[in-house]
Amino acid sequence: MAALRCGTLEYLPENVLIDILSYLNAREVVRNSRVCRRWKQLVKDQRLWRVVDLSTWKGLTSRALWVLLRQYLGPGLRCLRLRGLLLSARRGAFLTESWLQTLRSKCPRLRRLCLQHTDLRGLRSCSLLPPSLQELELRSCEVPAGFFAQEPEIEALVLDTVPSFSDQHLRSLCSWRRLRRLELRDLIRVSAGGLGGCVQTLGRLTHLELENRSWTQMLALGLGRGWPGLDTLRLGGNEVSPGLLSVSRLQDLRWLHLCKCRLKQKMVLRCCRSLSRLRLLEFSEVEFVEDEDDLREDGDEDDPVPGLRRSLHSLLPDCRVCFIRCSLTVHRLRLNTHTHTHTHAHFTSHNMTSAVKQSASVSRFQTV
Repeated sequence: MAALRCGTLEYLPENVLIDILSYLNAREVVRNSRVCRRWKQLVKDQRLWRVVDLSTWKGLTSRALWVLLRQYLGPGLRCLRLRGLLLSARRGAFLTESWLQTLRSKCPRLRRLCLQHTDLRGLRSCSLLPPSLQELELRSCEVPAGFFAQEPEIEALVLDTVPSFSDQHLRSLCSWRRLRRLELRDLIRVSAGGLGGCVQTLGRLTHLELENRSWTQMLALGLGRGWPGLDTLRLGGNEVSPGLLSVSRLQDLRWLHLCKCRLKQKMVLRCCRSLSRLRLLEFSEVEFVEDEDDLREDGDEDDPVPGLRRSLHSLLPDCRVCFIRCSLTVHRLRLNTHTHTHTHAHFTSHNMTSAVKQSASVSRFQTV
């Protein structure tokens, strides 16, 4: 009987129980507080509340947020993920000023805040966020006009599909002196003129990511004139190819990631020829398009563009090149000729199609 008792959870030390509970999500951890008095105190251990992901909690209400903040969240919190009610039928205020003020006082070490589908239009500005915050992510959120007006201590800002973000918000970011990393994805109200007006003040960035931006906006950002200090750049979307040559003037660039775009091997080589400090070059879901006459060597499923890999290794011997789920499309040109007849109608029909170019595409995929 004694051996049987020693095998129950009641006799496990607290460190072991905390390790076991750390594999559960926040909702399951809260449910385990009802097991017994010991577990009720154990669940409040701050080691369980360092990284909290509430984005998967279905039906999370503002009342449940208050309970979490008053009973569980505390000085140990470092990262918090929340999912709002923008896509929910229960629309309404989710993050209030009073809740954020309580978060500031109870969680003074919060470093990262990720909000998804959250309506922030009821807040005055981002100054209500905890002053210890260093990274802010807004995905599919709505923000008011003056949300970014006051300068916080944030060093990294991620904006992904924020419909209300406009040139006015972008100009407000120019006053953020500590901002070093900026990621802009699918911002439909940001214009090329707005980006061009912020080139000088945003020149202190060291990490920039642009997806689905046109080549005119890339040039407006000053890529064509060079950007001293910029060491990380990520570009994606259909319009990457026309503005790729402007990247060749970024002399301090050390990490370049090209994703979800169509490129030609010659253009990639021309871009990378002057990037002597480049240490990592990644191609993710890139479709390489070549004419059959320009293709000197066929690839296979493991290496769709072997010629490009060798050329890049020769140009940049200290750079690591990665291909992730890339493909190769080859356009084959074929000339169709027809026999002319004496019938005028047949001659006209065949004359219109005698020089039609038909392209056939051959795709090969590679996964690393």
